[in-house]
Amino acid sequence: MRKYVIMGVQGSGKGTQSTMLCADLDLVHISVGDLFRWHVQNHTKLGAQVRRAMRAGELVGDDLVESVVRGRLDQHDWNFGFVIDGFPRNGRQAEFFMESYDIDGVIHLELPDDEVRRRVLSRRLCPGCGMDYNLIADRPEVEGRCDICGTALITREDDTPEALAARLRDYYEKTRPVLELFRRKEVIHDVYAGTAVEQVQAGIRETLGLPAYNPKS
Repeated sequence: MRKYVIMGVQGSGKGTQSTMLCADLDLVHISVGDLFRWHVQNHTKLGAQVRRAMRAGELVGDDLVESVVRGRLDQHDWNFGFVIDGFPRNGRQAEFFMESYDIDGVIHLELPDDEVRRRVLSRRLCPGCGMDYNLIADRPEVEGRCDICGTALITREDDTPEALAARLRDYYEKTRPVLELFRRKEVIHDVYAGTAVEQVQAGIRETLGLPAYNPKS
């Protein structure tokens, strides 16, 4: 069983790399951001709390995050392991996680702030089917329209310059110390994320000693 955490500033490609890593290793990708977005889209009570935080460009509170993560992991559908994306974000969450689960490695995606801004501010979301786009590398066939359902694309509430600035600040103030905590445990694997996605994936697998990427048909 393999259990990994993937960390990095917003826009560093955590979701993309997690999906690729899970594809042929039978791992489960657990995205905390996706879990929150599901609650927002389905207008749950938790979703209302998340929406308020997103609009303010703030991180969701520790108790709420821990509850969602614990509930997801308690489903135990990860027979061969998991890659968790978007957690932990601060020292308290890291302590909770290490006390509850043994992890095999922490993948840290490194990306300069100027590239983070370029990537994040180019992201678009389809509110109809949930498809993600990036105007840099994954443009829709019809400008401003989803290729799948034709719905007009929108910018996520947390992808504004103001919200991004707040998240970058939170990352350096709260999440960076978590990396140092994991580094002391000697489980950190630093991978530069500014190259093509396939190169980043190759770097991740090389540093973890995993088989080369082999997408299923």
